[in-house]
Amino acid sequence: MAEHADHGHEHHSGLGHRHGHGHGHGHGHGHAHLPATHDRAFAIGIALNIGFVVVEASFGFAADSVALLADAGHNLSDVLGLAIAWGGISLARAAPSKRFTYGLRGSSILAALLNALLLLVALGAIILESIHRFGDPAPVAGTTVSAVAGVGIIINLATALLFARGRHGDINIRGAYLHMAADAAVSAGVVVAGLVIWQTGATWIDPAVSLVIAALIFWQTWGLLRESIERSLSAVPRALDYDRIEAALSSLEGVADTHDLHIWPMSTTETVLTAHLLIPGDHPGDVFLASAQAMLHDRFGIAHATLQIERDRACFCTLHPAAP
Repeated sequence: MAEHADHGHEHHSGLGHRHGHGHGHGHGHGHAHLPATHDRAFAIGIALNIGFVVVEASFGFAADSVALLADAGHNLSDVLGLAIAWGGISLARAAPSKRFTYGLRGSSILAALLNALLLLVALGAIILESIHRFGDPAPVAGTTVSAVAGVGIIINLATALLFARGRHGDINIRGAYLHMAADAAVSAGVVVAGLVIWQTGATWIDPAVSLVIAALIFWQTWGLLRESIERSLSAVPRALDYDRIEAALSSLEGVADTHDLHIWPMSTTETVLTAHLLIPGDHPGDVFLASAQAMLHDRFGIAHATLQIERDRACFCTLHPAAP
């Protein structure tokens, strides 16, 4: 078997370079760097929400509103969530080592999973308290509830906008954005509940709104939980189609068979691929490997790819599904 390799470095900023070496496979590296502006966004978002949690919880106790207290608890979980996401993304920037050869990029996946679990804990607490309040309703200061929640709309919407630009490429950023955008909608619901209580005196509306809040939390958490678990188990990222990638590799010039194809997330923003390509005859060389790596990057966003070239059908690969 002829031995060649290509190592390509691609940066998400578009400033990339490639260089070649002679060895046994094609290899492309990808390094994603979160824009520094998101560090500032996390800091501002955490500061705003900590301040609002203190204000909302204080008025919630004063007004005896479980809706306000529930929303304050949810906002507190969002503060923890923002801190965890920020920590995960920061750890993901650590350089590779002999112990952690991919660095700590997987920490961003763990952060997303922990965020989802924290939201489920908050969900359970809100449901239990709401059920208790249905059986033992308490008078609620509707105008106070509406006024405080109105401030919450502004705080949550402003925080959501801080993460709007980066939400498409990272489930941590998307999680932060969805949390805060949903919180703005929840605060709007609390405003309406407070006004209705003020007009009608129907205190059951307060725990009812809390259950609506719980339903929204579950809705926004389920997708994050499912995707973070899948990524923790090295599943193919949902944005990628395994069959399309396999077909793209098989359609490359000279490729007679593609097998042992593996695709998994290195982090919440980077994907790794390895595959065996059967190319009878002469080794296609570094140009072929560089072209294949560029195709995977440009068409599927996979910047870290390793391709093993096999030339002889008689030397059957033991990892081929048809191997004896």
